[in-house]
Amino acid sequence: MQVHELKTINPFFEHLWSGLKDFEVRKNDRDFKVGDRLKLVEYVEAKNYVPRYILKDVKYILKGGQYGIANDYVILGLKDVR
Repeated sequence: MQVHELKTINPFFEHLWSGLKDFEVRKNDRDFKVGDRLKLVEYVEAKNYVPRYILKDVKYILKGGQYGIANDYVILGLKDVR
């Protein structure tokens, strides 16, 4: 298992935080694999702001090149870390 630390802007981070969103669309420049862990860090351009983060495990990968997804992108299905 590899841990990937990724910046995430709002409103997308907030949707992950609240549980509304359980997937990520990302450029596949890290060779994501099922079982990898994502540390999704809230990205805010403000001084003295301490960002929140959430841990999610990759449970499913839909690779690009199909269904209108660009070749070098993936959709990552996520689950909570237990």
